[in-house]
Amino acid sequence: MATYLDRILARHREVAAADSRSIDELIEQAMRCAPIRPFADALAPSDHLAVISEIKRRSPSKGVLREGLDPAVFAQIYAEAGAACLSVLTDTEFFGGGPEDLQAARAACALPVLRKDFTVCAHDVADARLMGADCVLLIAAALSQGELTELHDLALQIGLEVLVEIHDERELERALDAGALIVGVNQRDLVTFEVDHARAVRMGSIIPDSVVKVAESGVRGPSDAGALLAAGYQAVLVGETLVTASDPGAMLRSLRVAR
Repeated sequence: MATYLDRILARHREVAAADSRSIDELIEQAMRCAPIRPFADALAPSDHLAVISEIKRRSPSKGVLREGLDPAVFAQIYAEAGAACLSVLTDTEFFGGGPEDLQAARAACALPVLRKDFTVCAHDVADARLMGADCVLLIAAALSQGELTELHDLALQIGLEVLVEIHDERELERALDAGALIVGVNQRDLVTFEVDHARAVRMGSIIPDSVVKVAESGVRGPSDAGALLAAGYQAVLVGETLVTASDPGAMLRSLRVAR
């Protein structure tokens, strides 16, 4: 039986296989883009937990999360409430987003922006730079080691930062072998979409301190944020909890727990 991840990756690889654009031309265009807004620096340890606030219209498991979501409005709310960075879903078919959401959000504030998508080829990396992203997501579970290393190197070459998402010790080893400087531990299993809060706590003590540590998914409130801070994370990436909150700004402020 195909999982959510299987179906999403199959579709993205199908689209990638049909992409006839010259990658050399895309890379050349990407190299001419303006400098990025530093992403990792925005997550540097300070007196509180940093929050990467996500703009996410819907999910495969829960459907529409917020009707009529305006990326620019949410970006402004997040910035005013103290977000360190933004994350914007650009997958259209499964999450209802698009490059225009990222561009609108980035134009509405001064925060660095992560392109949150299922990156499977060099074209995807170049597109992230061209649409205005400052950081690109690479999911270890979705890529071979060769692909992970190649796409990580390409991202750095064209001026992007990279958040490598992992789930366990083996994927951490793969991320570090690829040169990852920002590692995100996804508490949500990409096969079942269930959240395992113990996973991030376990992994927090294993990830080297030289790497920026981010906990992703399943952060429901200040108690979860506090536990992740105590486990050694500099930042949390939060989507559904913020998007579905009656007051997203107040929820975000509550997640910026003090050290």
